[in-house]
Amino acid sequence: MTAAPLLEMRGISKRFPGVVAIDSVSFQIGRGEVVAICGENGAGKSTLMKILGGVHQPDGGEILLDGQPVKIRGVNDAMRFGIAFIHQELNVLENLDVAANVFLGREPKNAFGLIDRKKIHADTGPFLKRLGLHIVTRTRLDKLSIAHQQMVEIAKALSLNARLIIMDEPTSSLTLSETKRLLELVCELSGQGVSIIYISHRLGEIEECADRIVVLRDGKNAGELSESEATHDKLVNMMIGREIKSFYVKSETQKTPGFFKARNVRSPLYPKKTVSFDATRGEILGFAGLVGAGRSEMAKTIVGLDFAPEKEIVLDGKTISVNTPRDAIECGIYLIPENRRTEGLVVEMSVRENVSLPSLKSFSRLGLIRRGRERIVAGQQVASLKIKTPTVETRVLDLSGGTQQKVVLGKWLAMSPRVMIFDEPTRGIDVGAKAEIYRIMRALAGQGTVILMISSDMEEILNVSDRIAVMHEGEITGVLDREDCNEQNVMQLAVGKKNSAAKAAFAN
Repeated sequence: MTAAPLLEMRGISKRFPGVVAIDSVSFQIGRGEVVAICGENGAGKSTLMKILGGVHQPDGGEILLDGQPVKIRGVNDAMRFGIAFIHQELNVLENLDVAANVFLGREPKNAFGLIDRKKIHADTGPFLKRLGLHIVTRTRLDKLSIAHQQMVEIAKALSLNARLIIMDEPTSSLTLSETKRLLELVCELSGQGVSIIYISHRLGEIEECADRIVVLRDGKNAGELSESEATHDKLVNMMIGREIKSFYVKSETQKTPGFFKARNVRSPLYPKKTVSFDATRGEILGFAGLVGAGRSEMAKTIVGLDFAPEKEIVLDGKTISVNTPRDAIECGIYLIPENRRTEGLVVEMSVRENVSLPSLKSFSRLGLIRRGRERIVAGQQVASLKIKTPTVETRVLDLSGGTQQKVVLGKWLAMSPRVMIFDEPTRGIDVGAKAEIYRIMRALAGQGTVILMISSDMEEILNVSDRIAVMHEGEITGVLDREDCNEQNVMQLAVGKKNSAAKAAFAN
């Protein structure tokens, strides 16, 4: 007699205003099994898992644990059933330290009824060590990188002694070494009888760790593949129902050297080091490096989020003053940040409001906002970027992660950018949307926009960039031309080693 699966979801449906998120989806997982869930953004993956994690309530269907029907009415119910959820968007409190986040809501008390902080820190240490994470448990979360915050979320899940762990894009902000360690940990947990639901757009990871792959498309089951059946092409075809041709679009644009110049960009993370480089009009200049290299901090300093007194910015032969984000916007220099929810969007506002937000003056007359004009421009961006939203009045909060990223892009494209800085532009985005983003970036470059792309995805940085500037500990260690762009050259520079193929960051 075959043992009952640990978990079974039968005919689960969920509707939101104006959209059917999932329609009669079924899923099951056995004890110690690693099952990956694949699909484009908006396919229903995160919604299905949020129902399992108690975040949403289903409109139809049933959930069985150990063969018995259960009701998961909230997050606490899920935790009580041994279900831990590592969300794609971090659910951490940045004003608390690492240990407080790991044991949030489950704090042990001392004899006086107060939180036993000594025990919390002592108990947190082994979970961090298990992940190979060498940070002090008293470190506040706002002092950590997104990658380290993600690892703290994983440590929290481990502390729950969960029977089932849902990992929603767990490696989206991790380095290669951290990703390798996480995949090893997935195998270890599976061997210990813990079941893992693994959601990722990185198909290589899925092929490496999953026992079985379940594919969703347009909110419905599209099929599944065993470990032996899974190939990249089969997965892509099942996910999007078509083949992706010319995934990476090559440059055919006439380039103008030295159109954008940055000198003496000094970020708070590395106050004793500066970054200087030239960017060519019509190219995509990639910025590679390990987590903590200072790439995002450099970008924030360029657009005036952080102040650098000696910074010099030259655009089209003219030195410009960029001391605040408003200065950058007025000069046509826009940043698409790594953390879209907290830095790129007001998620409680609609698509229309987010698209018009940076340029409200152009939508107002006599101090009143012309909502009709807002709707027209937002509608144009929804159409051109293929943003999956019921209407332009839909709250951004109700959209998938990849769709939110497109909204961030849409608000800047509506303003005729001269310089676009993309910080991890495809983090958490499916393969179909990635191809669209790459084409948009290449089209912008073709129109004369300077594209600076920060990416931790090695395949992306090698295939999309015309040149690659590599950073290590707050400075550029070299720039690689197209013919010298390979993983070995990038990694040598990323760890601080000199490379004969690398050139200076700027010409004069």
